[in-house]
Order: sequence, then C-alpha cells, then structure tokens
Amino acid sequence: MEVGNVCPALAALHKRHRVDCSAFVTACNPLGEDIGEAANAERHADLGRELGHRSLANIEGIGEHPFNGHPGEASYLIFGLTLEAAKTLGARLEQNAIIWSGVDAVPQLVLLR
Repeated sequence: MEVGNVCPALAALHKRHRVDCSAFVTACNPLGEDIGEAANAERHADLGRELGHRSLANIEGIGEHPFNGHPGEASYLIFGLTLEAAKTLGARLEQNAIIWSGVDAVPQLVLLR
C-alpha cells in the first residue's frame, strides 16, 4: 500500500472480506518513542488478541515509511474498521497517525496528534 494511490490488492481484500473500509494500525512505539523490541512485541500481541476478541478480521504486516530509513513496525490491516473507530483505536494505542482506506481503496494518512 502506498498513501494516496489506489491499491488494487487492497480493493480485492475489501471485496474478499465483504467490507468497504480498513485501517492499518500499529501498537508499537507509542507517541513515536522507541520502547524496545520486547515491549513492542508485547503491545503487538496484545492488539492481536484484542482484534481476535472483537472478531475483527485482520492481516499482520509491517508498516514502514518508504524513504525515512526507520525500521518497520509490526502492524495489522484491520478490515471493516470505520474511520472513527480507527481513530479511536489509534489514539488509545497512543499513535501519532494511522492509515485508513475507504471504498476507493486509496490509503490515507490520518494524523491523530
């Protein structure tokens, strides 16, 4: 996925999961602070368990900026999560931003802070 560009693979995933939106969210490095590999792994696992308890279909992935050279962060592509629900989740996880996509399958950067 690339922010601002139609993603045919994402459109196909939306169709397969019978949803018209999705969010790409990480629990890693809250507020942009590097908290270390072990703490990030624990937060990622906690988020995965929460998604399972909420019966939210998802795919694990790695979120990384295409140019800044920072290491990628373990993330989830969560199907059927509305923009407001995605913002709420991202804010609760103390994230600065999330990626959200609607019916057009164009990922958008959504700033939370």
